[in-house]
Amino acid sequence: MSNSLLVTDERMASISTVTRILRRPEIGALLGAIVIFLMFTAVDTTGIFASLTGLARWSDVAATVGIVAVPVALLMIAGEFDLSAGVMVGSSGLFAGLLISNWNWNMWPAIAATLVFAAAIGFINGWLVMVTGLPSFIVTLAMFFSLRGINLGLTKVITDTVRVADIDEAPGYDLARSVFASEIIEPYDYKVAVIWWIAVTALATWVLTRTQFGNWIYAVSGDKVAARNTGVPVRRTKITLFMCTSMSAALVGVITLTRLRSMQAGQGVGEEFTFIIAAVVGGCLLTGGYGSAIGASIGAAIIGMAFIGIAYAGWNTDWTWLFLGLILFLAVLVNTFIGRRASGARK
Repeated sequence: MSNSLLVTDERMASISTVTRILRRPEIGALLGAIVIFLMFTAVDTTGIFASLTGLARWSDVAATVGIVAVPVALLMIAGEFDLSAGVMVGSSGLFAGLLISNWNWNMWPAIAATLVFAAAIGFINGWLVMVTGLPSFIVTLAMFFSLRGINLGLTKVITDTVRVADIDEAPGYDLARSVFASEIIEPYDYKVAVIWWIAVTALATWVLTRTQFGNWIYAVSGDKVAARNTGVPVRRTKITLFMCTSMSAALVGVITLTRLRSMQAGQGVGEEFTFIIAAVVGGCLLTGGYGSAIGASIGAAIIGMAFIGIAYAGWNTDWTWLFLGLILFLAVLVNTFIGRRASGARK
């Protein structure tokens, strides 16, 4: 038999289990999370970090990052960025706080109105990106500065301060606190925000892997014309993702407001980069088309471990952001290396 007949099409070649695992976008983040966990366990001076109590502490930090980082990851997979996600945490908290403390709204209508407000901001971001053709980096950066100015200026005009407070006196507060800011699993005192984080991650994973909308998210990251020609609603998909990102930021704003019983005008500013770091550490590419919700959650967990682990190690916490910068750089290197090895592997 001719040797040419024995040549197998490489697309039909079997792929080993190891190679399949390496091709998962979150594998680099998972390996990094294990290394960082072991490192902080080794340098921990309190003996708490690796315990259930320590898990409660760093998972709380990770939860408020992960709730937003997961939708940010989906948006990045679609090839877009949202630099207004951080300031939206403060904007939504202030919006709800003003409705509650200044206009005497019940907590629950105020929370519902806040989610509608956030959806509107996300719609504006997405609509402007699609209509103007400008990079989402520019559009959402403009929204960031606009909301930051409104947070400071409008709050001071209405309250004569840069904060809202006393929302715990509003009707419906106790129930809202139990839903958004309570503690669970005594005596370790895990925050209920962890449940919200897990729920958001599970929902986003299901959407990405089991629904047509998930296929659309991957499709819109490339050639828009080609995507439209295959029946993908590019505009609707991207606008929906921008809306989900803003609404997730509003959820964190509500969690923060009910937990602290107040909200500062500068709350959340700068967190947009933390959300992006979590998504990139979790395997998302800046060019779009690759990533996962689980990876973004692992990235958020790494950030949570870093914030708490540095304090438990007795290190100067001023170095936290340097540490996160190094994690970001190393994660991109590792993810790139693993991705190239996996894509080049045949068996």
